[in-house]
Amino acid sequence: MTTAQSPSSAPQTCPVQGSPISTDTPQVCLRSRKFAADPHSGYRQMRQQHGSLVPMELAPNVPATLVIGYRTALRILNDPDHFPADPRTWQKSIPDDSPIKPMLEWHPNALRNTGDAHARYRETYTAAIDGIDLHALHSTVEKIAIPLINSFCQDGSADLVSQYAFPLVFEALNQMVGCSAELGRRVATGMAALFDTVEAARGMQMLSEALMELIQLRRAEPADDVTSRLAHHPANLDDTEMLSQLISFYGAGIEPQQNLITNTLLLMLTDHRFGGDVLGGSLSTRDALDEVLFNDPPLANFCATYPRQPILIDNTWLPAHQPVLISLAGCNNDPEIRGGDRTGNRSHLAWSTGPHACPAKSVAYLIVQEAIDQLLDALPELRLAVPPDQLVWRPGPFHRAMTELPVVFPESPPLHIIEGAAGRSTHR
Repeated sequence: MTTAQSPSSAPQTCPVQGSPISTDTPQVCLRSRKFAADPHSGYRQMRQQHGSLVPMELAPNVPATLVIGYRTALRILNDPDHFPADPRTWQKSIPDDSPIKPMLEWHPNALRNTGDAHARYRETYTAAIDGIDLHALHSTVEKIAIPLINSFCQDGSADLVSQYAFPLVFEALNQMVGCSAELGRRVATGMAALFDTVEAARGMQMLSEALMELIQLRRAEPADDVTSRLAHHPANLDDTEMLSQLISFYGAGIEPQQNLITNTLLLMLTDHRFGGDVLGGSLSTRDALDEVLFNDPPLANFCATYPRQPILIDNTWLPAHQPVLISLAGCNNDPEIRGGDRTGNRSHLAWSTGPHACPAKSVAYLIVQEAIDQLLDALPELRLAVPPDQLVWRPGPFHRAMTELPVVFPESPPLHIIEGAAGRSTHR
């Protein structure tokens, strides 16, 4: 790039030629720690230099286009005929050892297909999710949250990423899927490697082996869980198709929900609007969630599509079969649609939109909000252990995630859940 950039926050450029927009324009990299520390400055500079479409490098020698214009994103996400999600033509040119390939390659699931195949997988996937009892899920999250809080409440300090958000989310997913704790640990490790694009192939192998064991179990012994509903749906998914649906379910659950919990807690602990007697401020947890989904969505850049043919959009030609990623964070913060009080406004793209919009939005909202409320009810004097500018954000092209969220609080006795005729209550 030709303009000056702040060394602390600007996106780096990659010395790779072949930009999807201009053959002589350097491609932006989103994988550096500098960009992760302050992505919004990076998006602003991208917008100044490139407008709504930014030439980027997903991985070494893998060019793509990043969409940072809200209206442009809506056009693309609602036009699967011109922007299908099927990457099979693209991936033929991607080396097997590319760190990005396991994350974006084709699978027989709704996320990576279009047309009739997409409709079949989407119907099956949605039916499995719609069978989740949201009322019972409240109790499930509480049963998971209380022991986790008890494991650190007497210490006076904790890392809310590793000690709370991550184990809570993956145990909630395990229970919805019908997965044992041992299989769940293998799933979580594999999924983390995929999102970090570090040892991604090994992560996919670990993930697949664990979930295939679960599939065989639930084919033989069905229960009231997502895996069983997938296995016994009239669409008759085979084992490979089953595996892909479950990978998609975990992929949409572990990393994004963990990040949404911690990013929302960070906002609530650092913004006076949510202050008072923690959090007796004027705004609710749901308001904080929606603000984070606007400003720092847990999946910052995703929703890959692949134009069937060269296409002109926003006065820019996009080449055929090259990834077009939607910057959910960049689009949500597009100056053309920002402005005014957005409390209660849920027009953000954090859940995507169009035929590939997230079908588990209600489930995710419930888990994340319940997890936050349980923690803040138990430890109302929670505060950050370090200044916010000392928090470290994980680099990577897809997520918006902290490495840890250290907090301190007065040492507190363990919580106990009491069952009674009036329902469940929590006491110390």
